Amino acid sequence: MTTYVDNMQIVWRGKRWCHLVADSLEELHDFALRLELKREWFQQNASYPHYDLTIELRELALVLGATKGNRSQIIGCAKILKEQLMQSRRELCRPNQMALFE
Repeated sequence: MTTYVDNMQIVWRGKRWCHLVADSLEELHDFALRLELKREWFQQNASYPHYDLTIELRELALVLGATKGNRSQIIGCAKILKEQLMQSRRELCRPNQMALFE
């Protein structure tokens, strides 16, 4: 499994920002924790699930083992993460089957 950072360098509030994605939601959240990112900073309702990183934090992510992701890697992870997020939401919406027998 791999965690990726892009190099978007989007300017917002006087800083340059990029994105952190991974092969799985679990890996993404675990890596974000290593970067001391708060869970509520997770961008689950964006066009694809990710964490925003300043360019400076991107450098730390690379030191900690993240990989510089190219466009196809980022898009590939984005699709996987979006599906995993949708699956977890579907599971939360399912009625508890055991409750039918109580």
